[in-house]
Amino acid sequence: MFWNQLFFVIFPYIALTLAIAVSIYRAVFRPFTISSLSTQLLEHRQLYWGNIAFHYGILFVLIGHLIALFLPAGLMWWNAVPVRLLLLEVTGLGMGLWALAGALILMYRRGASRPIQVVTTPMDWVVWLALLVSLITGVLTAMLYRFGSAWFTGVFTPYLWSILRFSPEPERVTALPWLVKLHLVNFFVLTALFPFSRLIHIVTLPLGYLLRPWQIVIAVRRRITAA
Repeated sequence: MFWNQLFFVIFPYIALTLAIAVSIYRAVFRPFTISSLSTQLLEHRQLYWGNIAFHYGILFVLIGHLIALFLPAGLMWWNAVPVRLLLLEVTGLGMGLWALAGALILMYRRGASRPIQVVTTPMDWVVWLALLVSLITGVLTAMLYRFGSAWFTGVFTPYLWSILRFSPEPERVTALPWLVKLHLVNFFVLTALFPFSRLIHIVTLPLGYLLRPWQIVIAVRRRITAA
């Protein structure tokens, strides 16, 4: 009982508090630290293939989770037809595997390239490890406990909304298999790590560019005359 309260009631609020408070602090007092710190100039071939697979794969998976959270009735309507349910499950699993492949490529790149190792921080590896756990547990859950898009709306959606309403209902998830619970706890781990890592650049929008004055660029060319 104590561990259920710790992982599914106390820890989620700690993670959400850190994510909100530290993100606001960095945005207000340390805005120039909010960056992905691109390493494209150091190595681009593996970055290209890893980035495409990871970002597009994870984007589709995240959109699917958000639909289940905010539009559960629409998702249940879609899954009411077995063919559509199967199509969604196969597509989601494929995107999860694609994102996992991209993550492995990017992790190998970060560990194998000496120039990139120099600019890699311990927090980068902590975040990549948490992302790897999230992808592996998500893929295994999709393979071992099928039709997650159907039972997600009946289990996770009410639980997550109970957390957001400050009326937690941990009993909705405590009976789940340990693999599924690990996937959920790891989500809150990523939430807690979010404001301390490069992941924070996800929520930034370059709105300042719309309001700043025009910049005038003048090219200065030096004439070279033959002696």
